[in-house]
Amino acid sequence: MTVTNVAVIGSGNIGTDLMVKIMRSPHLQLSALVGIDPASEGLARARKAGVTALSTGVKGLLDHEDFGNIQLVFDATSAAAHLANSSALAGTQVTFIDLTPAAIGPYVVPPVNLDQHLMAKNLNMVTCGGQATVPIVAAVSQVSRVRYAEIVASIASRSAGPGTRANIDEFTETTSRALETVGGADRGKAIIVLNPAKPALVMRDTVQCIVDDCDPELIAQAVSRMVKAVQQYVPGYRLKQEIQFRRLDRNAAEHALIGDASAAPRWAVSVFLEVEGAGDYLPPYAGNLDIMTSAAVRVGERLSEKAVAS
Repeated sequence: MTVTNVAVIGSGNIGTDLMVKIMRSPHLQLSALVGIDPASEGLARARKAGVTALSTGVKGLLDHEDFGNIQLVFDATSAAAHLANSSALAGTQVTFIDLTPAAIGPYVVPPVNLDQHLMAKNLNMVTCGGQATVPIVAAVSQVSRVRYAEIVASIASRSAGPGTRANIDEFTETTSRALETVGGADRGKAIIVLNPAKPALVMRDTVQCIVDDCDPELIAQAVSRMVKAVQQYVPGYRLKQEIQFRRLDRNAAEHALIGDASAAPRWAVSVFLEVEGAGDYLPPYAGNLDIMTSAAVRVGERLSEKAVAS
């Protein structure tokens, strides 16, 4: 079997979890884990696993003797760092799979639009909240026009590292746009909550949609199909309870969210999700990080399959 050589930039929690998942993939070969701290735990784990560990950042990757064979680069740093990394590697042979909210390239959510962007040189994985909720909004959009979609992503505070905390504004902006451009909502809004509960709780996501007149059964079926599609690469992704439907009367407050004063029938659709991590490197409660790394590896494997087929 032909495999694709890849590198990971970022030796923190996300980069290290990516390393574990990539090393398990039959389609991907990890050539290097790249960081900037020689004493980082991630680089130490890479060395122990026999993976080349580079502590000189993207410059070290460019100077790496095997760089010419690397086709995919996963960036698990920060939005600001990705801007610099993508600039440094511009014009090279690599395709970026960007796990930061930098959003240089198209937003990619595997079960929704991956095959539309296989030729892109920089694929953006949106955010953890986006990976969890955009598929649901897209599923609802298949059945009825989504006038408004609002999501609340609640994650364990212990799973929010410095990169996540530094990118809170980018998280809300990027996720909101993805609800519209990928999910199909006329208008999207995203909120993130860092839950300090002890013991730490798994990721929970609430998706609220206001839709045109609809058949609740058809929406429930579409959501169920989408949940199963995500579970193919994130087994801990699941509905927390049955989908809730509420028919809105013309005086309902929700009409203000869509600027709609008409008497046209509208429904409020509420979907409640839970995302438990696989526990590869990160603890199971860190489903927010696990869904990002799992989705990114899914993209990498699909790109590898495309390269082999061509």
